Amino acid sequence: MINVLSIAGSDPSSGAGVQGDIKTFTALGAYGFSAITALTSQNSSKFFKSESVSPGIIRSQIRSIFSDFKIDAIKIGMVYDKKTIKTIHSELKNLKVPIVLDPVFESTTGGMLLCADAFLDFKKLLVSLSYVITPNIPEAERIAGMKIRSLSDTKRAALEINSMGAKNVIIKGGHMQDDKVTDILLENKKFHIFSQKRLLQESHGGGCIFSAALCVNIAKGKSLSESTRLAQKTSFESIKNSTRIGKGIDIARQKNADGIEVDLSVAIKQFVNIKGIYGYIPEVQTNFVFAKPRPKSIFHILGLEGRIVKTGKSVAVVGTLKYGGSRHVANAVLEVARKFPTIRSAVNIKYDKEILKKSTAKRFHIAYYDRILEPSDAKVTEGKTISWGIKSAIEKLRSPPDIIYHRGDMGKEPMILLFGTTPKDVLIKIGKIA
Repeated sequence: MINVLSIAGSDPSSGAGVQGDIKTFTALGAYGFSAITALTSQNSSKFFKSESVSPGIIRSQIRSIFSDFKIDAIKIGMVYDKKTIKTIHSELKNLKVPIVLDPVFESTTGGMLLCADAFLDFKKLLVSLSYVITPNIPEAERIAGMKIRSLSDTKRAALEINSMGAKNVIIKGGHMQDDKVTDILLENKKFHIFSQKRLLQESHGGGCIFSAALCVNIAKGKSLSESTRLAQKTSFESIKNSTRIGKGIDIARQKNADGIEVDLSVAIKQFVNIKGIYGYIPEVQTNFVFAKPRPKSIFHILGLEGRIVKTGKSVAVVGTLKYGGSRHVANAVLEVARKFPTIRSAVNIKYDKEILKKSTAKRFHIAYYDRILEPSDAKVTEGKTISWGIKSAIEKLRSPPDIIYHRGDMGKEPMILLFGTTPKDVLIKIGKIA
């Protein structure tokens, strides 16, 4: 499970704040924790009142979470006053957890969410704490101390905020007068541009959804660039899906995430963190896939468009998840699923006799095919080898295989494919032999 923590204010309308964050975390398949910094009274029409939670209670909330749970990423939203900022900084300054700082100075309905005398502490203590900060244009103007009227201004503001200690900066371009919404990411002194068509409707909570979605994707181990792209997409869809629930502004609503993507993302993160897993990565690297029920083609099977690669004595995920992203491992699952529909997930690992010995000792169901016997037409047709090999291996099987392997051929690396009903099932099997 991916665990993320929101440190923010309470919004009784549930459009933003802790309640909005928890909805986004849940919709994207993460488990959401919370530490409430302030209480507000607001609805879709009007902001009424706010007051801070005592530093002692904020401190106790944060400690209660970290004493019991492993947190993969943190989002900080409304912090309200100086005491709250100092408390959060004191509790988080030594943690090795990525922090998404979403500046919240004013609500959509006009409420002041950061006391005027707390702004300098916000810049000094929280900006430098962040892995990435996500201001909109007015917030970026205030933090950077400059007017933003163009894309070049936005880049200059991002560089200025970066100089204050924020490791990375995203400035959301929703307030820019243009037919497109252009968000910019400054990462490692390099700019990335993300554009999306502008929606005409106004809604409450879209900005919070962006930063909450960003937090979840970072927690899943995705690159910051890919996390930003996905966060923009999630925010866009939530605004598009906004609903008039009360008498005032529409409230943005998240769509539930693809459960297959959530399960595979979690499994890949766990896979790369297995101690010594670098020793199981073949020369052609590794892919991990998960299929929809009864897949008809590889485009019904989610896999990495890149690979899980060995980097010294660790591994890293290169590329993003995409249906049809894997060819070889996906084709293997496709062929097995046609005969044994319960099998929907697989990972490829390097061929090793010791792995096969361990698998036999664990009573795994093992099948084999010989690539030397592969017909010439299969050898010369891209993608045919896997289909031919898997069909050959399972032809006489009466129950699903746990492992199918081959010993290679001229110029072809030997390989082991490990199968399961779900990515979690695959991981359990890896745990028994790794």
